[in-house]
Amino acid sequence: MSINGGTEVKKVFIGAGCNRVVNNVSWGACDLVAFGAQNAVAIFSPKTAQIVTTLPGHKSSVNCTQWLPSNKFAFKAKELEKHYLLSGDADGAIILWEFSLLERKWRYVLQAPQSHKKGVTCITGIMVTKTEALVASTSSDGKVHVWEVLFPSTTGGDCKLQCLETLFVGSKPMVALSLATLPGNTGHVVLAMGGLDNKIHLYCGERTGKFLRACELKGHTDWIRSLDFSLPICTNGEPNSILLVSSSQDKGIRIWKMALRSSLCSTQGAYRKEEMSLASYIEGPLLVAGSSSYQISLESLLIGHEDWVYSVEWQPPSTESVEGIGYYQPQSILSASMDKTMMIWQPEKNSGIWMNVVTVGELSHCALGFYGGHWSPSGDSILAHGYGGSFHLWKNVGVDLDNWQPQKVPSGHFAGVTDIVWARSGEYILSVSHDQTTRIYASWQNEASLIDGDSWHEIARPQVHGHDINCVTIVQGKGNHRFVSGADEKVARVFEATLSFLKTLNHATSQNISLPEDLQADVQVLGANMSALGLSQKPIYVQATHDNQDRNGNDGLDTIETIPDAVPAVLTEPPIEDQLAWHTLWPESHKLYGHGNELFSLCCDHEGKLVASSCKAQSATAAEIWLWQVGSWKAVGQLRSHSLTVTQMEFSHDDSMLLAVSRDRQFSVFTIKRTGTDEISYQLLARQEAHKRIIWSCSWNPYGHEFATGSRDKTVKIWAVDKGSSVKLLMTLPQFDSSVTALSWVGLGHQKNDGFLAVGMESGLIELWSLSVRRADDGSGSAAGVAAAVAVKLDPFMCHVSAVNRLAWKGPKKSENCKNIQLASCGADNCVRVFEQKVFSFNKISVSQTVP
Repeated sequence: MSINGGTEVKKVFIGAGCNRVVNNVSWGACDLVAFGAQNAVAIFSPKTAQIVTTLPGHKSSVNCTQWLPSNKFAFKAKELEKHYLLSGDADGAIILWEFSLLERKWRYVLQAPQSHKKGVTCITGIMVTKTEALVASTSSDGKVHVWEVLFPSTTGGDCKLQCLETLFVGSKPMVALSLATLPGNTGHVVLAMGGLDNKIHLYCGERTGKFLRACELKGHTDWIRSLDFSLPICTNGEPNSILLVSSSQDKGIRIWKMALRSSLCSTQGAYRKEEMSLASYIEGPLLVAGSSSYQISLESLLIGHEDWVYSVEWQPPSTESVEGIGYYQPQSILSASMDKTMMIWQPEKNSGIWMNVVTVGELSHCALGFYGGHWSPSGDSILAHGYGGSFHLWKNVGVDLDNWQPQKVPSGHFAGVTDIVWARSGEYILSVSHDQTTRIYASWQNEASLIDGDSWHEIARPQVHGHDINCVTIVQGKGNHRFVSGADEKVARVFEATLSFLKTLNHATSQNISLPEDLQADVQVLGANMSALGLSQKPIYVQATHDNQDRNGNDGLDTIETIPDAVPAVLTEPPIEDQLAWHTLWPESHKLYGHGNELFSLCCDHEGKLVASSCKAQSATAAEIWLWQVGSWKAVGQLRSHSLTVTQMEFSHDDSMLLAVSRDRQFSVFTIKRTGTDEISYQLLARQEAHKRIIWSCSWNPYGHEFATGSRDKTVKIWAVDKGSSVKLLMTLPQFDSSVTALSWVGLGHQKNDGFLAVGMESGLIELWSLSVRRADDGSGSAAGVAAAVAVKLDPFMCHVSAVNRLAWKGPKKSENCKNIQLASCGADNCVRVFEQKVFSFNKISVSQTVP
């Protein structure tokens, strides 16, 4: 994106976790995976393990996605220039999106006109022709809608979405759906639905609608969670049967066969032979569709999972032409369960009995199972999404024998991301979230697979906690990497990097600056172990690992209370979920006691000598800002000014002042002086009611004593500390369309006093404003005025879809003429984003307002 010819912003990275609901993920024929990440529909490429984009449009959490064509119809999709995606949310809205394969661009097409009254729980669809699809959706409102989607036959045409029928299913909603065209009867469609009454209901209808209840299949003893029809199976070149697979919370999987009745009764001998085989079926009801009838029978019952089976899916057909038709339907089923495993089931060649031939799973003890499993369009990869918002991908890399190996996938938080901060040298970003984790993302620069640039990955998860984490700050200065985090508890916790992390970071950045020799000698902690309650993390010492290698004998039986030791290791490639969740923890070195309520905000000065903290407050006493001395970690000051929660704090560039903003609509500026080695003095310089609503954010000019404040009243104000004694208002930016929730100011040259102010809003949108401070002529260096202009309004497809919680610039590299500046952002949409801005000229800043 480029505006005014001088500024260009591009997306570098998106990190996000998957919403923890069934049916949330869909793998399309275009080999892209769609999933819900809070209110956004996120798209990731399994080939690069990167999230490509997020689609804004939903106003509540995305529950389900469905590609048209899906992986099942990849053999029909080779000539399609445009693919389509349906997404349903917790408010009942269904949105249709268009993806152009040639341009690699997305477009919002329309929202379904007759939406559900409650959350959409499942969407399924089949391609009837290349320009027509049938779609069914179900919701907890007790209705199932059947839709016809007509795709444009010419370039530039538009899609049409029409509701053919609404089926009322009563007080026990359906949660699983599957559609199929009936074999030997192309005019009729069968719709299978299952849900809370433990039965599978089959409806038969024409392509134009008119669905009638045909029959029901009984056998499962708990809720039906997933249904999937195979494509018609052919005998002697004629499609004559179709298979339906169902899974349930009763831990069982059932395969049902629907055979065209004429094919069963064609020869008595063939019928008798079928009856005598080991795969003989139990006859079920008859399904009548127009002039054809189908005998339904139970083909097989698959028992192997030890917990609820949330999803079953037939392997997508290959494009091999078999017996005159354009595809071959493999006899292979993928199942995913809450027992932390996925299984592939296939019939044994001789007996025809269905067997479990492949089992893959998540070994991490902290995992709680899989919500769904999906095949790649080619059938050589399988993808699961789990309780921790995580993806797990295995690829069959074997030549003659199956060999399923884990692959890299994108990862991220599965709840709102509350704070984000750059490492002191900018090697990585650290984020914290209400999902109770702290994560580190970095650009992995020596990855051989991507020639065209660096790719970002989550490389460590230093803190896995038992409380929602609200704030974080990285300790500046020399020495080991350290950070302080604050959660929904009264204590702040200090963490220190491990030796294994330092060496991993060295691999990731391909530089030796991250790991000086003296630091390597000083750091004696290799990793950390989680405690039983998930609060404190205990160090694993380098020496102890040698002593304990023989202690791994089974001292006693494993119980639910025992937690296995972490095995910290140096990572030479981006880690997968199992490694991240357990083996990349940092030890907790100190606890900071003092606040009476839950921690809310943290910041560190630029020298790495002081950390300031605040907590949730409804009184002046609770709203005190505590100052902590880095190293000794003792409290050296309590700054009282506000009467409600201090929402953000920041030290000025020379550490002489501390700025704080609060829910009480005021800002405070304190002067900070170091009187001795361990002593500081502080004084309230100014306090002012600055806005009409809560002030959410603040940011200092990195080259001066000017600062910006942003508020729920949709305004941003620029202030200046005047001659070190008072604060004056320089200007108010034009009112924004939404509450301002995040600000970050970056400088672009000390001489010119030019800079950019990034403004994040509650709507999720981000704007960059160019600011130029004019100094007074009296030589005092105080600000006489400021010029401001919009530099860039980021494309909504690049931005967050919910409130931006924090923005943080990584400073420019001063040696470069073409300045490269990176901006990190985090939001309530579970996303961490990194943007890169290239600014080619700073001389032409168009002035919108100058205040003398």
